[in-house]
Amino acid sequence: MRVHDLLGVGLGPFGLSLAALADGVDDLDAVFFDQRPEFSWHPGLLLEGATLQVPFLADLVTLVDPCSRWSYLSYLRERGRLFRFYFAERFQVPRVEYDDYLRWAAASIPGCRFGTRVDALAWDEALGAFRVTVTDVLTQRSQTCAARSVVLSVGTEPVVPQAFSGVLGKRVVHAADYLGARPALLEAGSVTVVGSGQSGAEVFLDLLRAQPETGQSLRWMTRSPAFAPMEYSKLGLEHFTPDYARFFSGLPQPTRDGLLPQQWQLYKGISAATIADVYDLLYERSAGGRGVDAVLQPGVAVEAARADGEGYALSCRHLLQDEVFDVATDAVVLATGYAARRPALLEPLLPLLDLDEHGRYQVDSDHRVALRVPGALYVQNAEAHTHGVGAPDLGLGAWRSARVLSAVTGRDLVGVAQEGAFTTFGAP
Repeated sequence: MRVHDLLGVGLGPFGLSLAALADGVDDLDAVFFDQRPEFSWHPGLLLEGATLQVPFLADLVTLVDPCSRWSYLSYLRERGRLFRFYFAERFQVPRVEYDDYLRWAAASIPGCRFGTRVDALAWDEALGAFRVTVTDVLTQRSQTCAARSVVLSVGTEPVVPQAFSGVLGKRVVHAADYLGARPALLEAGSVTVVGSGQSGAEVFLDLLRAQPETGQSLRWMTRSPAFAPMEYSKLGLEHFTPDYARFFSGLPQPTRDGLLPQQWQLYKGISAATIADVYDLLYERSAGGRGVDAVLQPGVAVEAARADGEGYALSCRHLLQDEVFDVATDAVVLATGYAARRPALLEPLLPLLDLDEHGRYQVDSDHRVALRVPGALYVQNAEAHTHGVGAPDLGLGAWRSARVLSAVTGRDLVGVAQEGAFTTFGAP
C-alpha cells in the first residue's frame, strides 16, 4: 500500500493553501481530497458588489511565498487582468473574482482530487501511518490508502438556531443559500433578516436595493446590542498576526475561553462601507418626509418560530427591556454564522483523541491535535479556542499552512512570515 507523506481532507481556501505551498516542497508526497465535484466558495453569498473583508494579499500563498505561481497576481497575469487590476486600485477585491481565483488554483494545483470522499481515518500500528478509506463519489468505489500525516481542512457549517429548526424551507433559509433562494424571497411580501454580521448586512442591503421593485416590508434583527462595525484599525488588525496567535495559544485555556467572546467585533462586525451603504440608502429613501418600510432592531432574540398560514410567526424578546413581542413575516434569512464541525471520518480515531473537558481538540503551536498515538493529525480553522480570532481569517491561512508543512517535513518553510506585530501582547 502506498504511504503518502501528507494527506489533506477538504479543499476550501485553507486546504488549497496547504496544497499550493506543498507544491513547492521537493520530495513531498502529498494528496488532497474533497467530496464536492468541483471547487465552490460560499456560492450563496457571491453578491454583486460584495468584496473580501481582507486585502488580496491574503491569498493562498503570498504572505509566505510571494513568488509562488499560485499567488493572486499570478492568477491575474494568467487571466490577462493585471493592467485592469492596476488601474482599478483595489486592495479589497470583488468576491466573485476571488472565487474565480480559487477555482483557477483548484483546477491546476497538483494532487487535488475532487469528487472523492474520505470516509474513515484509523491508526495502523503495524504500518506506522493512518489508514484512510476514500470513495469515488461518482462510481461509489472505495479504496484504502495511507498517510503519515493528515490535515483536516473540512471547514465550517451553517448554524441554524434551534428556534428555526422546524421551519426551514424555501422561504426560511440560511444566508449561505441566499442567492439560490433569492427569487422566492423577492416574491415574499415581507422578509426578516436575523443576524448582524457581514453576511446579514449584505443580504439586508441587497433586499433594500430591490425594495422599489418588490415593494416588500423589511426587518433586520440581531441579538447583538448594536449593528456594530468590524474593528478594522491598523493596530486592531494586529490580532490577525502570527505574533498574536502565538501569544494567545500560550495563555491558559480558561483565559482564552473568556477572552475570545470579548473580541467579537474583530470577526463578527460589519464593514464600515456596508454600514454606510445601508444608512445612505435609508437616508435617501426618507427624503421629503417619506416613510421607509424597513425596521432595524438590535438587542432582540428570536425564541421560537412557527408556520402561520403562508407566513411565519416569530416569538421575540428584547434582551435589554426583557419584553416579549411577536413578529409576522413571510420569509426569513438566517445570517446566524458558521461553526466548526467534527467530521464523521474521525469516528475510528475518537478513542485516541485527547480532547479537552469541553470535547474540543487540544491543538499545539504547530496546529497538531493531541493524539494517543504517534501519528500527526493537524487541523485548519478548527482551533479558534486555542489560537484566537485569526483561526478563520484568510490572512493567516498561508502562515498556518507553512507551519503545518514545516512540522511535517522538518524544514523551516515559514521564514520571514514570522515577522512580528508592532504590538507587544505579553509581559516583557
